[in-house]
Amino acid sequence: MLGVLKAELGELSRISDVIKLLGMVNATPDFDRHPFVINGCSDLLCEVLGTAGPHARSAIGVGSLPNNITVEIEAIIAVKDS
Repeated sequence: MLGVLKAELGELSRISDVIKLLGMVNATPDFDRHPFVINGCSDLLCEVLGTAGPHARSAIGVGSLPNNITVEIEAIIAVKDS
């Protein structure tokens, strides 16, 4: 996600705020640690983006994801004018 943002924006410094993340974890019915899986993404965004990184977040478990991927992340990002 950071690579795509950098490619599209030119510089990650153009990100003014990470508004919200939605993390979907491909999990079995008995797995209940979805937030811990998505913590990696949240922690990385805060580390890389500094004060622009903190965000609201949802983490859910799902029975399947496309191509049997493990995690899907959706983000709403605010961007400064260039």
